[in-house]
Amino acid sequence: MMSPGAPGRQKPDSRRPHRQTNEEPRVPAPVAADPTSPTEVVCLGESMVTFLPSRPGRLADVPAFTRTIGGAESNVACALAAAGHPVKWISRVGADGFGDHLVEAIGAYGVDTSAVRRDADGRPTGIYFRTATDRSTTAHEVAYYRAGSAASAMSPDTMDRADLFSGRVLHLSGITAALSDDCLALMRELAEPRPGRPLLSFDVNHRPALWRDDSGPDVLLAIARGADLVFVGDDEAAQLWDLHSPRAIRAALPEPAVLVVKAGADGATAFVREDGTDTVTSVPALAVDVVAPVGAGDAFAAGFLSATLRGLPTGARLRHGHLMAAAVLTDAGDVCVPPARAHADRLAALDDAAWGALRLGPGWTSEGTTSEATDSATSPEAVATS
Repeated sequence: MMSPGAPGRQKPDSRRPHRQTNEEPRVPAPVAADPTSPTEVVCLGESMVTFLPSRPGRLADVPAFTRTIGGAESNVACALAAAGHPVKWISRVGADGFGDHLVEAIGAYGVDTSAVRRDADGRPTGIYFRTATDRSTTAHEVAYYRAGSAASAMSPDTMDRADLFSGRVLHLSGITAALSDDCLALMRELAEPRPGRPLLSFDVNHRPALWRDDSGPDVLLAIARGADLVFVGDDEAAQLWDLHSPRAIRAALPEPAVLVVKAGADGATAFVREDGTDTVTSVPALAVDVVAPVGAGDAFAAGFLSATLRGLPTGARLRHGHLMAAAVLTDAGDVCVPPARAHADRLAALDDAAWGALRLGPGWTSEGTTSEATDSATSPEAVATS
């Protein structure tokens, strides 16, 4: 799911209108998770079966839907696994067909799903329907059927600490905190610094409709302060905390070693603190011919985390975040097959002028020849839309 302020609103080219598509999202051939590889990232959170519309329009007017999957943390897990990282997704699903589909579909990306628990008390797997429009517009509709879901029963008592702490990174989002009191208790516990806790990555991912009261701003701020790496949209920060600039957000969140502020078409800024001093790096967003404006925030987090795990410099981490977001924006689903690592590395290494001139459209992730990537430094059309 795309968080507010995420690169899902990366500047679509004004010469090419927003494209609606009836194409089904591309999914990878099934890949088995390698049980011998040490887990790099653990993603905890609810995933749901998602129904994508067959055409634009109100939910009331859409005659048919395509079944796929969606969930902020599982989206990150799928993108990271497809990019070659050993990843584990931890959650609870219903003992039903939709739960079967989630586990199988997420596992097809190479994600380790061995720690996913089936609910034995009749709680169902969550599902939702959405329109094809941008989440930020008034025309966007989402119909959630997740109240009382299996995932809402996640709690400190039902989740195994050894599984949660089994990776180099534990990735969470603010969505989980809003699902139930039990989920909130789990999130608060995980946000407490303690020996043996892996690097804690937290995407604020504010969903106002999920909160049952007005506690969201305080809860999300407290969890973010307990994290090591935080992703937040500038419009989220404005809505939650009345903060209106990256530096104001950093002043309110001095604790995380790394803070990434996403600003839609204006790009993203990372604050990296070492020895009490911040290094600030900003990278502009890419021009993208958008097919479906959902899932970019999760993809950005995955791209940034992937580059972090590889030890790349901050600017490259931000660029890989933008590239992964562009892969989702130019595909029909919430998750997609990312570009090959070598292809993404070549694009991330472009000089500033070539990066600023780059425009990406549907099919760009499969156009990963060396000549195309190299030519794009002088001719962005080489990796542009088909």
